[in-house]
Amino acid sequence: MSAIARIGSAFALAGLLAAGYAPGASAQDAGASYRGRLPQDEVVYFVLPDRFANGSPDNDRGGIPGERLQHGFDPTHKGFYHGGDLAGLLSRLDYIQALGATAIWLGPIYKNKPVQGRPGRESSGYHGYWITDFTQVDPHFGTREEFKALVDALHARGMKIYLDIITNHTADVIKYRDCDADPCPYRALADYPYTRRGGIDGAPINDGFLGDDAAHQDAANFARLRDVDYAYQAYVPDGEQDSKTPAWLNELRYYHNRGDSTWKGESVTYGDFSGLDDLLTEHPRVVQGFIDIFGQWIDDFGIDGFRIDTARHVKPEFWQAFVPAMLARAKARGIPNFHIFGEVYDPDPGMLARFTRVDRYPAVLDFAFQSAVADAIAGKAGTDRLARLFFFDADYEGGAPAALQLPTFLGNHDMGRFAHFVREARPGVGEDELLKRVELAHALLFLARGVPVIYYGDEQGFAGDGGDQDARQDMFASQVASYNDDALVGSMQTTAVENFASDGPLFRTIARLAGLRRDDPALRRGEMRVRYAGDAPGLFAFSRLLDGAETLVAVNTGDKPVSAQVLVDAGSQRWESAAGSCTPTSSAPGSVRVELPPLSYSVCRAKP
Repeated sequence: MSAIARIGSAFALAGLLAAGYAPGASAQDAGASYRGRLPQDEVVYFVLPDRFANGSPDNDRGGIPGERLQHGFDPTHKGFYHGGDLAGLLSRLDYIQALGATAIWLGPIYKNKPVQGRPGRESSGYHGYWITDFTQVDPHFGTREEFKALVDALHARGMKIYLDIITNHTADVIKYRDCDADPCPYRALADYPYTRRGGIDGAPINDGFLGDDAAHQDAANFARLRDVDYAYQAYVPDGEQDSKTPAWLNELRYYHNRGDSTWKGESVTYGDFSGLDDLLTEHPRVVQGFIDIFGQWIDDFGIDGFRIDTARHVKPEFWQAFVPAMLARAKARGIPNFHIFGEVYDPDPGMLARFTRVDRYPAVLDFAFQSAVADAIAGKAGTDRLARLFFFDADYEGGAPAALQLPTFLGNHDMGRFAHFVREARPGVGEDELLKRVELAHALLFLARGVPVIYYGDEQGFAGDGGDQDARQDMFASQVASYNDDALVGSMQTTAVENFASDGPLFRTIARLAGLRRDDPALRRGEMRVRYAGDAPGLFAFSRLLDGAETLVAVNTGDKPVSAQVLVDAGSQRWESAAGSCTPTSSAPGSVRVELPPLSYSVCRAKP
């Protein structure tokens, strides 16, 4: 038995015991519990494996000889591999479970191009989004055997695992002979149609091709698309012709080859994503290829869901085929509650809802929630900003009940961390106030509708200096100077030492909120009904209603005490506190008094 398998077995047993299973119980016993949980029952911990824990220094360079521009490892540079891996993550499952997480969303683990970028501006694929082999684990992170040990250990604990997947693009391999610029300007369909070489004045090519709109996305039509020189003269540099797996990904005809996206208009779905090779996802071969690729990950490992990267950069017809195929594949594997949620980077709830109605996503990451909470708590908006957010829940396919499945979050690896947003919005904010605002944001994250997602390190007070690489700190002792000079929230520590303590204020707050959510089904599955909001910072109150039971949540986003009568169900007349101070008895049927100190919250449950 390998070392990783021994570690996995030990953690599997520890997880079973912690969950209350008798010695000798199997992962099947845990499965009776975790497989039956709905997506809205989870608390998700999102982790980039490279930045979490280094369990095996032997794989730091991914088995690649040479220096950092070959293997990509440089723990002093924020844009290179730092050494975190699957073995390290497996060794810290106790920590994650103690925080209250029931599922891990794992950043992409597939084999990446180790280094890419212009000379002098190179960085590595430590984040996982520059894939060359969609079938293997990146050797910087470990092996398929190690991934299986991690999945098995999580399932033995009754926890789930969601894989981050990408279908929009691959690593940057394809180049253009007739473009010296960086980035290469996007060339539009009207100016450079599929049927003319190099533009509308070029020689006829791809005779009989009828376009890539929904009505013509069939094998017979795409068989006529043979020449790829309609926009740029695309080619693959010597030595990289077979760099991608599966092999069909090496064929130029399966890419758009139109230059870099401008992030508007048609280029959103046709342009290269910051130089990454943009796949022709309209092509039936590409659709089936990705169904095969990611269906196999379900078959092989029994994972519990997908977070889908860059969802808005792929046309609806792809998702209309891909999503039901994945749900069916999971159901056949015995996974009835497979959770699929797409990344649609947009704060407009109408835009997010469109992807559940047109693209047929079961759920999308709730960027609208993130924006509203940042405005109301990190900024200076009134609490009516929050009320307006939840008003639009009716727009999602399935209405407000479907919004219960939306993963909610406060910050992430792209935009940055919530504590940084507070510091930006409130220059000179004191550390005590900063901590209270961050804690209050987490109260909304856990108590309002949706599936709370914790961005790794937030529980340790990580803040960072911005987004992207500036928000991807190491949990183990970091060697990055720009990380180590950051002031953590609620902690005297820095990132120069490992940060896995469970006694810090944010860790304790998050664990307590996760416990409240676990113990009260209404906070997971209950209807959310806004009860009170105003046009200035201050009181925001809402009820979670399930099976005749009511839980009233109130938050004060202002810097002064608040006191108000709040509407409740007429049958809810006696109250008990789950958190904060609660009035024991309603003032009258349908009305209860709420009083809160500045920057605080309360959770009150109606007694039967």
